[in-house]
Amino acid sequence: MNKLLVLSVDAPKYAKLLQAADLPFLEVTARQNPHNVPDFSDYNIILGDPGLVSPALGSVTDLEWVQSTWAGVDDLCGKGLRRDYLLTGVKDVFGPAISEYVLAYIFANERQIFTQRDNQLKHQWSPLPYRRCSDILVGIAGLGSIGRHLANSLRQLGFQLSGLNRSGTSCDAMQKVYSGTNVRGFLEQPDYVVLTLPDTQETDGFINAETLGMMKNTSVLINVGRGNAIDEMALVSAINNGIIAGAVLDVFASEPLAQESPLWDLPNVLITPHTAATSFPEDIFNIFVENYRRYLDRAPMLNVVDFELGY
Repeated sequence: MNKLLVLSVDAPKYAKLLQAADLPFLEVTARQNPHNVPDFSDYNIILGDPGLVSPALGSVTDLEWVQSTWAGVDDLCGKGLRRDYLLTGVKDVFGPAISEYVLAYIFANERQIFTQRDNQLKHQWSPLPYRRCSDILVGIAGLGSIGRHLANSLRQLGFQLSGLNRSGTSCDAMQKVYSGTNVRGFLEQPDYVVLTLPDTQETDGFINAETLGMMKNTSVLINVGRGNAIDEMALVSAINNGIIAGAVLDVFASEPLAQESPLWDLPNVLITPHTAATSFPEDIFNIFVENYRRYLDRAPMLNVVDFELGY
């Protein structure tokens, strides 16, 4: 009998889904807080939010497999954490939601929605200019499953596209893909630079004073990846000094964003509280079920994470 510990803020929802599925050879315990688990020693499988799973790792003596409920697994890949188990992540789930978010903010900016609303409140009839999608170049840094889905969504609407990944490997939706050795070539052209990067040593501080200086002063930065990718004080300085036009930020180096952060008060920065793509239990559960079947059959698992790479 396999013993599964569900550690998630959505534990009741996962418990309900697991009960209905009636998976074979599986005994389930669901908790929303690791402090409410009296004894970790019996469990060999964990389905959970990385931030909740991480502090419990050292106590689960018979751990064989962890299925993350989040795309970001940096809480489980840090130095000093145990790695004697199989970690599987989440892919091909968040692309649609991320695409909706990015498109919403691009269109809000291009159609000047907030200015239009201000004009309405002033009873002011002021037609405002906008660009067609075909006149806008979007650069996507990070071409994993989320970046590729976003590229395909933008392409269908006629946007021009460029990309950046470690190797420069081509992507069907892109006119051009740059490798990590040509960051300047990637950054100097786009009207929007979208980050879908994972949290790794290589991506840490990817956007800094130097790389911000490579961007057009009319460009807008959108971060829907991980907060470590941006030097936030360098971004504040760049926006205040007109180095770039603005930013849309859903993720931050430390969350929640500190009340004293100057990012809150910049008029050309839009902030959302890490909600661009929510982990819906129904979607994550389907991945767990498929992987559990593979686990029972000793077959290769989906979305296995490389602890060194962090994805």
